[in-house]
Amino acid sequence: MHMHTRRRLRTVAVVAASAALLVGVAACGRGGSNAGGGGGGDIRIAIVTRDFTNPYWAALRDGAQAEGTKQGVTVEVQAGESETDSTGENAKLSTLAGQNYNCFGVVPVNATNVITPLVPVAQKKIPILNLDTQIDPQASQQAGVSYASFIGSDNLSAGQQAGQALLQRTGGHGDVAILQGIAGEQNGINRQQGFSQEVAGKLNIVATQPADYDQAKAQTVTDAILKAHPEITGIFAANDTMGLGAAQSVRNAGLAGKVSIISVDGIKAALEAVKAGTLSGTISQYPYAEGQLAVQACINLVHNQTVPTRIVAPIALIDSSNVDKAQASAPQPFVPFANPLAPGSGK
Repeated sequence: MHMHTRRRLRTVAVVAASAALLVGVAACGRGGSNAGGGGGGDIRIAIVTRDFTNPYWAALRDGAQAEGTKQGVTVEVQAGESETDSTGENAKLSTLAGQNYNCFGVVPVNATNVITPLVPVAQKKIPILNLDTQIDPQASQQAGVSYASFIGSDNLSAGQQAGQALLQRTGGHGDVAILQGIAGEQNGINRQQGFSQEVAGKLNIVATQPADYDQAKAQTVTDAILKAHPEITGIFAANDTMGLGAAQSVRNAGLAGKVSIISVDGIKAALEAVKAGTLSGTISQYPYAEGQLAVQACINLVHNQTVPTRIVAPIALIDSSNVDKAQASAPQPFVPFANPLAPGSGK
């Protein structure tokens, strides 16, 4: 899966250019009427995500907290107990909604679970950021909830890049399988769509099974797929924890080196697996940068400054050709990234 340098550089350029373009063309969101405040000490930011068991969300937390410390603002990050713990996540969000925070950032479990607990936040006209995973806009509008900005990666592009990588690894033909995330979760849907579009007419997708973004479930699901389809030569896992589970299953089946695995996220363990050769590649999404961007956006909103309604965080394919560079830069992106929230960006 050695992508041509020209293609890799073109992908990087598109990511940077698309983010820069947002500065000039995106409509802008503003803080609410009570979102005033003086210095950094007056800003209290609450961020709620799914869980901290997944290193991806832990990295988002770490990026937000580091940026809060740098900017001198209060940042509280809480989460549920698992990737599918919508009840726990909503309970944390409801508690924080009753406290003195003047900006919220929320990663939903699914398209609608966080809308109800966000209603009192919206009623107080406190700005809300939709982070990483799309919240249903129509259901939100019906509930009177709106979002100042969406901050996240282009998951359709991530799936497309994964498809390109597997096409190169497999020689452009053969049978492959997909490990899906949580049913109804938009990121996974977009990644699968991008992948399927990219490989259509070339790779034959013989199995598509959910594994809830869980490593143990992914290993069990992959065990069954390999038994039913021993001829497969590639697996696309919608996130790294599932990719690592699939890699273990492939090793257990004695198929190491015969089944290429591409996953999404760029967590530390995935980079180590790419370095070791047990994972063919990962599409890094840089959650640490998403956490930093969330805090930067909240600071702007509380000061009644505009932010783009969509901020695209960087992504990049990491394989054996660039894993050393990625590890050296982690958790920061190693690709150029035009941050529309940076001073002097023209916001």
